[in-house]
Amino acid sequence: MKQLAILWRFARPHTVLGSVVSICTLYVMVVHPLGVQHFGLLAAALLIGITCNVFIVGINQIADVSIDRINKPQLPLPSGELSPAQAHRIVGACLVISLVTAALISPYLLGIIAFSNGIGWAYSMPPFHLKRHHVTAALAIAMVRGVVVNVGGFLVFNHLVNGVVDMPRDMRILTVFIVAFTVAIAWFKDLPDVEGDARHGIRTMAILYSPATALLAGHLLVGAAYLLTIGLVLHHLPHSAPSFKDLALLIGHAVLFVLFVVNAFSIHLGDQGSVRTFYLRFWLFFFAEYALYLVAYVGPW
Repeated sequence: MKQLAILWRFARPHTVLGSVVSICTLYVMVVHPLGVQHFGLLAAALLIGITCNVFIVGINQIADVSIDRINKPQLPLPSGELSPAQAHRIVGACLVISLVTAALISPYLLGIIAFSNGIGWAYSMPPFHLKRHHVTAALAIAMVRGVVVNVGGFLVFNHLVNGVVDMPRDMRILTVFIVAFTVAIAWFKDLPDVEGDARHGIRTMAILYSPATALLAGHLLVGAAYLLTIGLVLHHLPHSAPSFKDLALLIGHAVLFVLFVVNAFSIHLGDQGSVRTFYLRFWLFFFAEYALYLVAYVGPW
């Protein structure tokens, strides 16, 4: 159990949960409204998503051991609970599993997963080391979580299940929102790590400008994404007898936007504990966005 707990912490649970909820939501959106069951495909997609996720966050921790001794000393590698050799074996196994499983499903999916793993490697490793500047870091995270997972994954599974290569309006709106949200994640994740990043020459937005600037920019971007989504749902809302799905997306986004604004005022930049809590709570809005679409598509009960 101790080894499993170490592995779970090495996998960065909030990122794993983000992958699981996004894949489950995309699956429901693909099979809706036919109700065709493809649970084997869902299981394979979850395996690919989780192993790809562990590979990317694992490579990052391997590359950042010296930085994490300052920023996140409780993680398995800087704390010594996990050796570098063990970490390399874990990420190597996850890389192989994600690629082999994807290849068994579709050559297109193999290309998508290989590209995602490649971006994840380039994010952390030389000579690219995309995380060293906030612009390339944000582009890398948004590309993988915002574009590749949503657009690439949805199109492949829609083709496999329904025989079409098409993105419905809801999927396009969701993708735009997640792209904006992942850019904010790229800026916010560095807020608790200013000390270690500064010592190692990582040019995050919080260091180049200020933590307050990064916080303001992220909130303006995501706030605009919420308002855009609400506006688009309202624009396409039928005048008579709106569906449960439309009402759920409209009301749900309005509620989430209010909570998002409230959460924006909860952070105290001078308190590291408050900053870390804020960042983890910010991920709840990422989960909630996918969960909202999941509820909208499977309800009412």
